[in-house]
Amino acid sequence: MTENTNIDNANGEFENPLVWSLFEVLQESKQVWKVHTLSTHLMEKGLLNHLDENPEKDLFKRNFLIMNALYQLQSELYPEQWLQVESMNILLFQVSKTTEAECVIDKTHPLREYYLDWSNYQANEDEVKRLLNEFWSSYRRYLGGNSIKTMDRHQALKLFGLSESATSKEIRRQWRKLGMKHHPDRETGDANTFRIMCEAWNILR
Repeated sequence: MTENTNIDNANGEFENPLVWSLFEVLQESKQVWKVHTLSTHLMEKGLLNHLDENPEKDLFKRNFLIMNALYQLQSELYPEQWLQVESMNILLFQVSKTTEAECVIDKTHPLREYYLDWSNYQANEDEVKRLLNEFWSSYRRYLGGNSIKTMDRHQALKLFGLSESATSKEIRRQWRKLGMKHHPDRETGDANTFRIMCEAWNILR
């Protein structure tokens, strides 16, 4: 695998490709999910692989990546949609007047803090990048379409509406914003535009 996962050196954050995979799954099915059923579903779709030869570490790493992605997605969708994140009770639904009082992100919740802290993944930096790269490559194949081979960094930045001096943090923030806007499961989404944005992100990472 080629190394293609960007790291924000300021806070050690990794871009987790499972965010988009989980968004699609939760949009497609309104059922209540559990972490292990999500893991099985993602593996069946070829978007999540075994991550460690040790069965216990493999289970931990897969669960960590899913929970990390869920908490990221919860922030991205709020307040338009609410993603309930409990290991045995994961559900995405529209926020209404009757539910808005209950739909509040607790940024100090111990589990949220734990799963958003990449140092808890218990793998060295190179291994984390390798594992996440596998997810990203699988997701690009899942999207389909032809690669945009003529795009360079300058064109990708222009597509993102950023200057050449944009920082990695600014690029990541814009990618999340554009990804949510153009994702085909959103009202404003378009599958081809989203694929192009993915290719631009692949260059800018």
